[in-house]
Amino acid sequence: MTKAETKILHLIAARGPDKTVCPSEVARLIASAPDWQPHMAEVHRAVDILVPQGAVRLSWKGQILPRREGPYR
Repeated sequence: MTKAETKILHLIAARGPDKTVCPSEVARLIASAPDWQPHMAEVHRAVDILVPQGAVRLSWKGQILPRREGPYR
């Protein structure tokens, strides 16, 4: 399991059911410096692994998304 996958699952577990996590929050946790944007690709790859496994659900503005495209939480 990648660092990003672990961070995503940890944040979700800590917040509880029906709560959301912003992908940038995960990237900020992974980054060791204020420059977190380069870690977004790693976060997106982790999401692409976790969604088909059923480990996470994607949504945007209360609507469930079938896959990652555009903005999501």
